[in-house]
Amino acid sequence: MDPELIKKLHDYKTPKSVVSLIQNTHITFLVGITAAGKDTVLHKLLQKPGYHHIVSHTTRKPRRNHGVLERDGIDYHFVSMLTAERMLDNGDYVEAKIFSDNVYGTSVAEIQTAHDEGKIAITDIEVQGVVEYRNISENVVPIFLLPPDFTAWQQRLKKRYGNIGINPEELRKRLETARLELREALTKPYFEYVINEDLDTTINVIDKIAHGNYSIEKNTTARKVARHLVTDLDKHLSLN
Repeated sequence: MDPELIKKLHDYKTPKSVVSLIQNTHITFLVGITAAGKDTVLHKLLQKPGYHHIVSHTTRKPRRNHGVLERDGIDYHFVSMLTAERMLDNGDYVEAKIFSDNVYGTSVAEIQTAHDEGKIAITDIEVQGVVEYRNISENVVPIFLLPPDFTAWQQRLKKRYGNIGINPEELRKRLETARLELREALTKPYFEYVINEDLDTTINVIDKIAHGNYSIEKNTTARKVARHLVTDLDKHLSLN
């Protein structure tokens, strides 16, 4: 990747003109370890009225998920490196970062659309992305989606990859990422935690949280599950 582009990404700051927009837009983020069910939950929530999907920009090529090619403007806004750099120069991103030699970011235009339509802006995001948004506005609501326990989670991982399986090194990388995200999220007092055991219940609870009708004090059990997952991951990774 071009060193100059890397420097621009490293130095990028959310434009001051956008701060007020973020602070005055209802934003909810779904966070979760691999196979926690983020995609399914997000799809179901977007079927409800009052939500706007924040479609991220990326410079990577579309992929096939379950045999279906990702769609531009729906799964991602697929752009060239030149376009990504131009957006950085113009201050068109709220936040942007490098991942696997590609640029990923959320645009000001997506948040503006949600604001203008009076909808809740929602998408899935990584913990670090949440931190960046929370540094701008304390009104941003992050929800960490969890499996019921470590055993159920491992079963979901096996089901996701089926008979083909997953490369052991790739699996370990994903488990290490999950541990890092859980650890970091648990250091932040503003995360809500929801155990994704029954899909309908999960959707109802998250919908309430997104509309401000839920208290962080009520998710003590889910926080304990998150801590137990970290402990189980420590044991699993030390043995494998």
